[in-house]
Amino acid sequence: MESLRHRFLGVSNPENKREDSPVKAEEVQLAPVSKIMKDGHKKERGKRKTGFIFFLGGLVGIVAAGFFAQKSDLIDFPEFGELSMDSLIDVLPSGFMKDARDLVKGEREAVNYDSFAVGLKLRKEGIRADHPVIMIPGVISTGLESWGTTNSSRQYFRKRLWGSWSMMRALVVDKEGWKRHIMLDKHTGLDPKNIKLRAAQGFDAADFFITGYWIWNKILENLATIGYDPQNSFTAAYDWRLSYKNLEVRDQYFTRLKSYVELAHKVSHKKVTLVSHSMGSQVLFYFFHWVAAADGGAGGDDWVEKHVDSWINISGCMLGALKGLPAVLSGEMKDTAQLNAFAVYGLERFLSREERAEIFRAMPGISSMLPMGGDAVWGNATWAPDDKPGQEVSYGQFLNFKTQNGTSSYRNLTVAESMSYLLDTSEDWYAKAVKGSYSHGIAYTTAEVQANEKDQKKWINPLETRLPLAPSLKIYCFYGVGKPAERAYYYRNSENPLSSLNITIDTGLTRDNIDHGVILGEGDGTVNLLSLGYMCNKGWHMHRYNPAGVQVKVYEMPHEPDRFSPRGGPNTGDHVDILGRQSLNDMILRVAAGHGDEIGESVVSNIYKYADRVKISEEEEHKDRFFQRISKKLKKAEKKFEDEMERLGDKIEEKLEKFHDQL
Repeated sequence: MESLRHRFLGVSNPENKREDSPVKAEEVQLAPVSKIMKDGHKKERGKRKTGFIFFLGGLVGIVAAGFFAQKSDLIDFPEFGELSMDSLIDVLPSGFMKDARDLVKGEREAVNYDSFAVGLKLRKEGIRADHPVIMIPGVISTGLESWGTTNSSRQYFRKRLWGSWSMMRALVVDKEGWKRHIMLDKHTGLDPKNIKLRAAQGFDAADFFITGYWIWNKILENLATIGYDPQNSFTAAYDWRLSYKNLEVRDQYFTRLKSYVELAHKVSHKKVTLVSHSMGSQVLFYFFHWVAAADGGAGGDDWVEKHVDSWINISGCMLGALKGLPAVLSGEMKDTAQLNAFAVYGLERFLSREERAEIFRAMPGISSMLPMGGDAVWGNATWAPDDKPGQEVSYGQFLNFKTQNGTSSYRNLTVAESMSYLLDTSEDWYAKAVKGSYSHGIAYTTAEVQANEKDQKKWINPLETRLPLAPSLKIYCFYGVGKPAERAYYYRNSENPLSSLNITIDTGLTRDNIDHGVILGEGDGTVNLLSLGYMCNKGWHMHRYNPAGVQVKVYEMPHEPDRFSPRGGPNTGDHVDILGRQSLNDMILRVAAGHGDEIGESVVSNIYKYADRVKISEEEEHKDRFFQRISKKLKKAEKKFEDEMERLGDKIEEKLEKFHDQL
């Protein structure tokens, strides 16, 4: 692998038909955008680059498919046992290698777009570090390193078996050994015997996934520009494989997080700003309950009010991620379903569906993102909140089993039925782990919500528990929209008689809005819009879920990718790449610097309409207050829309006048 990187990259010293919600561009560009490519080169290099990417995709297509994070690695075909990476590079055309180096160079330029620019701009405006910042990463973005010292583990000591090139090498050379290390004990959910993997710590834990693939690095760059450093900012990394209860049992994670917050508050005399991404938002929501509970952190109901100024919730999958269900059900998702035949062959030879499902199930933390709310949120056999007018098949039919030869041994299943099917057909150890760690229901009354504060299984679910009793807490929901995300699936019987999984995604089915057996809906490319936006736009405006009246602001960011940037550029709305988005970085810095009141609200999707269709309502005695809140938000949105239309009209009129003068 090292030789491949030397030769391929040319480096001498390598380092270890549906209608979507309307989206619109943000009017103010907060920082200058660097040009990734000069216009004169776009056309000339486009075809060559497309050809290169096509060739490379066929060669190493499976790299992006084997894992939940859309990452995997190369495969070793026995038939090509004598073919080394060096010999492969030797036989490739020189033009191919030149295009490869050009693409890598372009990618380097793209990922460096306007580094520090947002922070430098705000610094000129007088924005400076104020509140201490603690960051909680999302699922799989934290590196995991080995601390085992047995014979099988010594070769990996302090090497990352998740989130580095060491992981890639281990997968190629020692797949079974890698699997033993990465999977937790199936019955305890803790370390297997003689295996010890731990989350990397510090900023290095989540700044890059592998060399060159940034995650939190751009946020760190901009925070540093206005005065943040290791004294007033921290990364609270965690082992995302563990169930939330076991995060405390094995690693005392929540105890440590509580001490981080208290120390930062004591030293700075300022309340803390918490920044979470994706699954990290679920972890933080659980922490809010744990820290107050007598059998948890014993901080009391006023702990959050005393210590936390604001919570920045970035792309939080508060109601789970639908793609998590097929991942643990059959080891599949859109990323595996859409592979070409060559890549599917290689992936199955390297990590079969059975192996992938086994790995995902043996990581109980992954199952924390199974969808919550059941049919009330996700729909039934004939209806779903986010269905479009004239839609043939409702999104509510989550698992659709294609009729074969006029009959089918299965019926179509809703999300709630799919959850039951998963737990009924999976191993006892897995069903027990999920039922013992998480809850996916709905609390319809204040009394139920209050009772659930004493049940740790409920703490992850915002539909069964409440926000902290912290009236001065401010919550900012920032997420992307306009990039299709998985919403439902078509399955069929497995054709492999030796497979332990009797169903598989029907990858041969592509028609209308079905792409290789996957039906796409609205979201940020990974998480569905209902999960991203329901609690922020409606759920937390209900009294039982927010009895203290915590202020919640929403800012949606439309996905407007730069076609020449591999990561989408400064205006992407992608679930992960949004961490490099300029407007998001601007807002994070403003909140941390105590200027969050300067941020308005922006909702450009149809989330209000979808949220209103969800079959969860306010209790009768609180309905007047609820409608007042919603009416106020709608009036603000209407006023903003009118102002923008007026500004747009002025611009059009100005351009028409200029055009008239030119004539």
